[in-house]
Amino acid sequence: MGPVNWLAVVMAALAALVASGVWYGPLFGRARLAEVGPGGLGVRNAPGRTILLSVALLLITASMMGHMFARVGQATLAVKPWLYFMMSGGLAIAFVIPSLWISYTHQRISTRLALIDAGYWLFAYLAMGLTFWFFKA
Repeated sequence: MGPVNWLAVVMAALAALVASGVWYGPLFGRARLAEVGPGGLGVRNAPGRTILLSVALLLITASMMGHMFARVGQATLAVKPWLYFMMSGGLAIAFVIPSLWISYTHQRISTRLALIDAGYWLFAYLAMGLTFWFFKA
């Protein structure tokens, strides 16, 4: 196992945060607002608190992803760079999105909102994979 690139970990978390600003801003902000309405889901918290919590949780995710790439090793990733995207996207598709959908099914949240949020997590995880590839972590 190689060393974890901690700069890449921090930058990957920030990339996912930027991805959320793009996804829930110009891309799907209106659709999500139409779905949850003003004062709906997740608007109860102060924006600063939400951002801080998001950064902390994304750092946990990015650090585990950094450990995963360190475990695979630089030699393998240099020969097979698609693994950055296959592994990061695979985590979203195989773990994050199904758990989100299970939770949303129990809460009876609409399919439209579930699709928007599932798309974000795939987009965010691929952005993290791109960041790790860029830093060759």
